[in-house]
Amino acid sequence: MKLSRPLSWFLLAFGVWSWVIWITFVNNLINDGSGLAFDDGRPTAYFWVHLTLAIVSFVLGTVVGGVGLRSVRTLRHTP
Repeated sequence: MKLSRPLSWFLLAFGVWSWVIWITFVNNLINDGSGLAFDDGRPTAYFWVHLTLAIVSFVLGTVVGGVGLRSVRTLRHTP
């Protein structure tokens, strides 16, 4: 299957965007001072649920971005 150039760039941008957003979120989660993520220094259920969401999003962002990158590379070498 061959993807169009705009779709390829969109998938690549989506993968990069996903990493940027979720890295920021995880940093904010780890440095949470409101008491949602940590209770007396121990991670709460809120922390574990949101960390799991971030990890799944990292994996999906990597896969989608990888598909976009491969397609962009292929289109670059196609006349």
